[in-house]
Amino acid sequence: MSAVETIHVNGAWRGAASGAQREVLDPADAKTLAVVAEGGVADTDAAVAAAREAFDEGRWPHTPVAERAALLRRVADLLQRDREAIALTESRDTGKTLEEGRVDVDDVTNAFRYFADLVVNESGGRVVDAGSPEIHSVVVYEPVGVCAMITPWNYPLLQASWKIAPALAAGNTFVIKPSEITPLSTVHLMKLLVEAGLPAGVGNLVTGTGDPVGARLAEHPDVDLVSFTGGLASGTRVMEAAAATVKKVALELGGKNPNVVFADACATEEGFDTAVDQALNAAFIHSGQVCSAGARLIIEDSVRDRFVAELARRAERIKLGRGTEPGVECGPLVSAAQLAKTERYVAAALADGASLRCGGSRPEPSQIRPATGYFYSPTVLDHCHGEMSVVREETFGPILTVETFHTEDEAVALANDTEYGLAGAVWTADAGRARRVAGRMRHGTVWINDYHPYLPQAEWGGFGKSGVGRELGPSGLNEYREPKHVYQNLAPRPVRWFKG
Repeated sequence: MSAVETIHVNGAWRGAASGAQREVLDPADAKTLAVVAEGGVADTDAAVAAAREAFDEGRWPHTPVAERAALLRRVADLLQRDREAIALTESRDTGKTLEEGRVDVDDVTNAFRYFADLVVNESGGRVVDAGSPEIHSVVVYEPVGVCAMITPWNYPLLQASWKIAPALAAGNTFVIKPSEITPLSTVHLMKLLVEAGLPAGVGNLVTGTGDPVGARLAEHPDVDLVSFTGGLASGTRVMEAAAATVKKVALELGGKNPNVVFADACATEEGFDTAVDQALNAAFIHSGQVCSAGARLIIEDSVRDRFVAELARRAERIKLGRGTEPGVECGPLVSAAQLAKTERYVAAALADGASLRCGGSRPEPSQIRPATGYFYSPTVLDHCHGEMSVVREETFGPILTVETFHTEDEAVALANDTEYGLAGAVWTADAGRARRVAGRMRHGTVWINDYHPYLPQAEWGGFGKSGVGRELGPSGLNEYREPKHVYQNLAPRPVRWFKG
């Protein structure tokens, strides 16, 4: 395939029907990293048609579960074979560090293996007791059909795998549209699927923008499910477009996530050091461009001054640069637009009365290499409150806001004072308090004395405006299946309801 044949339809790589192309930029220096095809409605329709035919006429939906699982395991092995190459692609495309890229590849590998194991180890259906030995009643699960997948720019490979692996395990066909900003690792993953033996038409890829490609997928009458990960505004439009055809919708729309620290978690030097270290990780991994980022530090007032002072001191020492450079701890923002958005949020917060403890600007060119990318210094904003846009809205930048509380009830109220509900954490040495607070927090994932880990076996998703449905875990598989009740009368006889 040539450099611009990044659209994959019915087993063949091609350029856009219109011939359009798009440059993919390296966020570390704003230079062209690659050129990809810029797909449109015609490409999208062709991809959906291929997926529709492969589902309706092909054998994949009827392939034995063991064979589908074997293909997923082959993909996992190929991901590990290409681990360094994919990690490098992900680092250059998104700006994250090379080590983060390696972790992503390992997590993707685990997801493919998990869903392979899950479907193989399932029973043949759920038997329903109908109250009579003459009735055999069972609930079975069948694939939804053609699945449209729209993925974000921050974790392109990971988010693709969270959709593709369960969809294939369940027997579906799909069309995936990666973000136009970071499409390269998804293209690589599609190549591995083909190499692993995925039949033509089962998996299709269209590179292009949300409008028209994503919009067309959401509204397409031959699509049975649309799974979208991204921002709230875009997710709302996806849901609106999907409503006309009453297709299934799964949305993961991010969060504004609280990291609640009680004073007793900092009672020892080791506890204090751990809580500060994890607050940095929560907020500044991948320059804060994480849907579950702990961007809201909610800290007990008695330890606030010492904690925030040490947090700011360490944040100032984070080494910025190209993610592939040795020693670099944090890369650039993904685009010029994301950099400008971060600057606007910080300016608004300062105008609203926040106190700048560190960061708040682009780094001096002499402090980073290369010096021309979309870099922004890790920023800590103190004296914040819930009326500030920087506290209420998802910034997706290296910004940490600080709020304080005095009582447990106040901490819970602040943690839940958001229209989102994706993730959050509570730090305390009191086991009873940990369970109480975790139980009261209205978030899809709650960590206790930790931040950011996830397990492919455990569901991921949120409350409120963080979305609809779940990824990962058994529920993540069931998003891609339809339950069917099969009721068999083993001794049929006349009912005589009608006497004639």
